[in-house]
Amino acid sequence: MNIVLLSGGSGKRLWPLSNDTRSKQFIKIFKTESGAYESMVQRVYRQILSVDGEAEVTIATSKSQVSAIHNQLGGNVGISVEPCRRDTFPAIALAAAYLRDERGVPEDEAVVVCPVDPYVEEDYFRALLRLGDRAAVSGANLVLMGIEPTYPSEKYGYIIPETSEDISRVSVFREKPTEETAREYIAQGALWNGGVFAFRLGYVLRRAHELIEFHGYQDLFGKYDSLTKISFDYAVVEHERQIEVMRFSGIWKDIGTWNTLAEAMESDTIGKAVLNDTCRNVHVINELNVPTLCMGLENVVVAASPEGILVSDLNQSSYIKPYVDAIDQQIMFAEKSWGSFQVIDIGEGSMTIKVTLNAGHGMNYHSHEQRDEVWTVVEGRGRAIVDGEERRVEAGDVVRMPAGVAHTIIAETKLQVIEVQLGTEISVHDKKKLTLPQ
Repeated sequence: MNIVLLSGGSGKRLWPLSNDTRSKQFIKIFKTESGAYESMVQRVYRQILSVDGEAEVTIATSKSQVSAIHNQLGGNVGISVEPCRRDTFPAIALAAAYLRDERGVPEDEAVVVCPVDPYVEEDYFRALLRLGDRAAVSGANLVLMGIEPTYPSEKYGYIIPETSEDISRVSVFREKPTEETAREYIAQGALWNGGVFAFRLGYVLRRAHELIEFHGYQDLFGKYDSLTKISFDYAVVEHERQIEVMRFSGIWKDIGTWNTLAEAMESDTIGKAVLNDTCRNVHVINELNVPTLCMGLENVVVAASPEGILVSDLNQSSYIKPYVDAIDQQIMFAEKSWGSFQVIDIGEGSMTIKVTLNAGHGMNYHSHEQRDEVWTVVEGRGRAIVDGEERRVEAGDVVRMPAGVAHTIIAETKLQVIEVQLGTEISVHDKKKLTLPQ
């Protein structure tokens, strides 16, 4: 199976666990059999490979998410990097060109495209396999997955099939309706449009060439920022007459808000949290190393992270976005390809950060012009390279880097470092990447 996972957006509706660099699909909230927690993207990737161990998975994503993907999934997954956000049609067109030109996928092969963030079980991915198989042999140019609706939702578009069979030609599409209109659609046999498409690769490439002037993947990548923002539904689906829809009636939840996330949580609490026996339908996710106590609450979500603290009625949490958009603060936590960092303190002329490097990984060799840095190793072993000189480091060691001096640190085991930045102008833009001396 060739499958493209669309991983866009910043997921601000799950603030403070998500931000501009840490999208909702990277938050580790789902408990595994081992007792550890995994993110949406890890869960979906694991489920795909459990159904089809030879699946070719490509993630279409923004540049800001690449480090988090490598951190959570490793280096084997394919990534179609969007230089900027341009909605789903440009993203799918770029991914299609990437599959053909960079991965060598033949144009007559079927490709399945779906969002990276639904809460589903393995039957969903078995349905995706069938969807891809159908697209490979169907006379239709597009085969969509239609989700059997469980209530008259105003959040989704609707697909009305011609028949009630498992696979049917599509009669008409309907945009997001009112609740009353949604009831009418469901009475007509309508299905939710879950944003899942299957097609032969050459079809989407032909449609892309009809709408965009480009010559291959590299050319499309180079002009990506000039493309019109438009969804795949508007650009392609609504203009295509040869479409089929395949029904899916299994578990499918769009984890886009706190109230839907709470429904998918296996436990009421994650992290240090205590609920007394008068709490009802209360969910707590605490990423801070301090206890949280809830008493006498009902239908409430509490989320605490380095970015901030949310205490909200579950229903009201759906309206969080404009308030979060108005918050202007530095990113306090981010995952990188080598590990992660968390800002601990910001002072006048200083910033203190906890840096965690995964075993076998290291930072880029780099320097700063406007600040000095001091590393204190608190856990693990590794190698520090400062101004071309290498030294071994372990817990208790201190390394100093004056402004302008090139440096990096490489972890032999999991390595934790407290980094203190000192300067009058501390900025994420004050970083010059260099070539590590041999």
